[in-house]
Amino acid sequence: MVKFISVSTNVKINNLYTFCFQVSTTYRYGRDEDEVMGVKFSKEMVLDRNQIVPPIKEVSELTPIQKKLMKKFGSSNAFPFVFHFPANSPSSVTLQPGDDDSGKPLGVEYNIRTYVSDQEDDRGNQRSTIVLAIKKLQYAPPTRGQRLPSSLISKGFTFSHGKISLEVTLDREIYYHGEKVVATIVVSNSSRKSVKNIKVYVVQHTEITMVNAQFSKFVASLETREGCPITPGAAFTKQFYLVPVASSNKDRRGIALDGRLKDDDVNLASSTLISEGRGPSDQTGIVISYSVRVKLNCGTLGGELVTDVPFKLMHPNPASNDSTVQPKQPQKGVLKKMKSSDRMKYQKSFADDDEDNIVFEDFARLRLADE
Repeated sequence: MVKFISVSTNVKINNLYTFCFQVSTTYRYGRDEDEVMGVKFSKEMVLDRNQIVPPIKEVSELTPIQKKLMKKFGSSNAFPFVFHFPANSPSSVTLQPGDDDSGKPLGVEYNIRTYVSDQEDDRGNQRSTIVLAIKKLQYAPPTRGQRLPSSLISKGFTFSHGKISLEVTLDREIYYHGEKVVATIVVSNSSRKSVKNIKVYVVQHTEITMVNAQFSKFVASLETREGCPITPGAAFTKQFYLVPVASSNKDRRGIALDGRLKDDDVNLASSTLISEGRGPSDQTGIVISYSVRVKLNCGTLGGELVTDVPFKLMHPNPASNDSTVQPKQPQKGVLKKMKSSDRMKYQKSFADDDEDNIVFEDFARLRLADE
């Protein structure tokens, strides 16, 4: 993944001062209040550091956003640069803190730090430094594949003949954020027990690789007694729909999000794609996976019949031609948060811009919404 940025300045540049940038990631795998005797539960890594003013090397090809920035700020004050994320670098993830948690939340975050210096090896100070938080997202493959994830399991009983069979099939392997997860459930009861009810969950599995910690959270669920009890000799088939979204899991401690920068652009953390020949233990950061879990309640003595079907939850690839991708609707409350004077200033500022300036329009709207 490549990230293009442009820096503008109104400071007079001479041979005594240079502008530099630094891209770093912070991997926080423990709470601040648990740190004792100098032991820190966070690791900060500098991914790249480079001088951008005066430029050491020119960017060969500008993106459309960079071209717009260069046009607005002028070539004498705007200096484009490019940064390549290292291979297999972890995606941005934030574990949602609870009401009683203090300090920064656990997760992986990225920052771009731009600073002015008069020495080549200087790292800047707070008064001459600007820090910008960014998110690193992982997109789904261009095609979703043809395989339909499924699971078939059966359960026998000690003092009873026959078995209860459960088959769960999903309609696709990769889902995009906001889409319905469709699970087809087939139950065949050849035992003497009855199925009292059915529970269906979407489970988010989180693995913190640094401390080898694993836990799971339900991000969508339903329980039904439709068609129940499934008596001996009967069969049951039905499709169930679940929509795992971050808005349904607000204030739930431990839910993994895709890096919280603003409340209106947050999603559940995407599934971690693991390179071929590697396992979850070879990854750094926080590994996320999802599954649909189905539970059949077979009564007090019969216990439960449980199976999991894994799937991937991701962002659609911009280069994909998938016709099922639905455009994300803009947040209705964003414009309402603007003050009247700021709205007039915003409309006047962008009244003469063409349609290609939609990116800048979004930036301005979000900035005003935070005030």
